[in-house]
Amino acid sequence: MMEETGNGMQMAELTTKYTPLDGSGGSSSHSQEDEEQQQPRRPPYSSLSDAADAPKDAGTLFVLESKGTWMHAGYHLTTAIAGPSLLSLPYAFSFLGWAPGLLALTICGLVSSYAYCLLSQVLDDCASKGHRFYRFRELSQFVIGKSWTNCFVTPVQFGVCFVTVVGAILAGGFAVKLIYLGVNANGTIPLAAFVAMFGAVMIVLAQLPSFHSLRYINLVSLLLCLTYSLCATAGSVLAGYNKNVPPKDYSVVGNPAEKMFGVFTALSVMAGVYGVAIIPEIQATVAPPIVGKMVKGIALCYIVVAATFYSVSIAGYWAFGNGAQGNIFDNLVPSGGPQLNPVWLTAISSFAIVAQLLAIGLVYLQPTFDVLETLTADVNRGKYALRNVVPRLVLRSTYVSLATLIGAMLPFFGDIVSLVGAFGYTPLDFVLPMLFYQLVFKPSRTTYIFWLNWVIIVSFSIVGVIGCIATMRHIVIDAKTYKLFADV
Repeated sequence: MMEETGNGMQMAELTTKYTPLDGSGGSSSHSQEDEEQQQPRRPPYSSLSDAADAPKDAGTLFVLESKGTWMHAGYHLTTAIAGPSLLSLPYAFSFLGWAPGLLALTICGLVSSYAYCLLSQVLDDCASKGHRFYRFRELSQFVIGKSWTNCFVTPVQFGVCFVTVVGAILAGGFAVKLIYLGVNANGTIPLAAFVAMFGAVMIVLAQLPSFHSLRYINLVSLLLCLTYSLCATAGSVLAGYNKNVPPKDYSVVGNPAEKMFGVFTALSVMAGVYGVAIIPEIQATVAPPIVGKMVKGIALCYIVVAATFYSVSIAGYWAFGNGAQGNIFDNLVPSGGPQLNPVWLTAISSFAIVAQLLAIGLVYLQPTFDVLETLTADVNRGKYALRNVVPRLVLRSTYVSLATLIGAMLPFFGDIVSLVGAFGYTPLDFVLPMLFYQLVFKPSRTTYIFWLNWVIIVSFSIVGVIGCIATMRHIVIDAKTYKLFADV
């Protein structure tokens, strides 16, 4: 829609594939009667289930198969949002303080849930008019055109997914090593070995054929998130009364420039924690009719988010103040001091984190697996036909192996994850959903939603840009400590 004037040929191609949302014919110069003469007559979609019967590619049929319920979508979404990254929220509070920290956490939560509901509403509207989109890039192409989608949306989304997979494998390797050191404090096995072990398990689980296959894994993931969040909260409360903990200081330290960069670093952390980047792919797993189902899944997810994010943030920041580390367990189990957590509590947390990181990696692998399946599978053969299983096994294993290699090579990858989070999650989750809603539904300038959406778009665009700058500054400062295959 944004490219109607600048790229007429492109929109002409687009409108031959999709009927415009408003049914007015968009930029096409042909009348409806002329189009019917040029194209084979096809019965219009009379319902959402009819739209689901439209021809699909192998990726849609085998990976994004639409068989799930709204609860399954809620499990997928909870796994994508409520992961171990929430353990960094007390660290984000250290840049903001009590009142601004709680306010920022609440605003990011409200805006993200609002954005996901808007995006789901756009997808529902398209489906009700015969165009059910299964992928973020399909919806983006329909709304803002091929150029913006191919040059920005698609690379950013797949970059975010790949970086998240690498980060999950690296974090999983770290967590396994911590368990190992808890059993053998003088152990000498390097981090790269544990990353490789975790990656090997991921390769096996990656052979599960579809997103829908992960529904019970993601239910367990939801329970695991509640488990280690409860452990982190309880551990922080116990540590807060421990005499070995330094006196609490809730002031924001640094000169004015450092404080400013700290604010945007904190906002980038929170945006990344709430980020998903794959809402359309998750909604694609829901069986038709889809209207209203994803909103229920979002509600389920945010019940878990509220329970975990606030408890860990408040307890962790209360216990350690501006001394909160990037992961609250670094405070609870410090490398250079007495352990503040009971050993059994740390063990439960570590096992829960390791198991959930496997689920998170699997969720963010699905968009890439969808592409691989579309390019290589024969849709006329069965999902488990040898013709489709062999390339699936080879390509998925190769892709996860590459992510594992990068995770082992770059143990400082957390800094890069922060950069991609600021550059990727912010536009995909806090800007584009509102923009899509504005372009599809065209709310009147006299309505509050018109101005609310534009305020969010502008505000989070600024946060994303400055967050990228702040993260780059952090990478430059830390660059002197980087070493390939470092054992940290």
